[in-house]
Amino acid sequence: MPGEFEDPHILVVEDDEDAREALVALLQMSGYHAVPAGNGREALEYLRQARIPDLIILDLWMPIMNGWQFREEQMKDPRLAEVPVIVVTALSDRTNVSANEVIIKPVDVDRLLSSVSHYCGREKTHDPGS
Repeated sequence: MPGEFEDPHILVVEDDEDAREALVALLQMSGYHAVPAGNGREALEYLRQARIPDLIILDLWMPIMNGWQFREEQMKDPRLAEVPVIVVTALSDRTNVSANEVIIKPVDVDRLLSSVSHYCGREKTHDPGS
């Protein structure tokens, strides 16, 4: 039944404020509960005191704690290690990125939402009115 379960939680870790706000807004408009974090350290602090998210969307190049450092810390914590991660980055060389999926910026919104749906266990639905 709709409304029986909470919306999937997604943590968006992105230092660029405009990109972070756009991702959070896109996810919320798509029926997800999205939480922003400005860098890896902020994300870890959130994760250690909040509900474990269903998915993490992670930028790599960030100040304070970058995406690679965040992934190292995430994998050390048994509560967080199994959370899927989609890396969204401007990098073209992805050989040293540990993630479930990598999406290169500029982001293809349809691909991102399809991936989010996959990791959050939602089937893609089509609105017959559109």
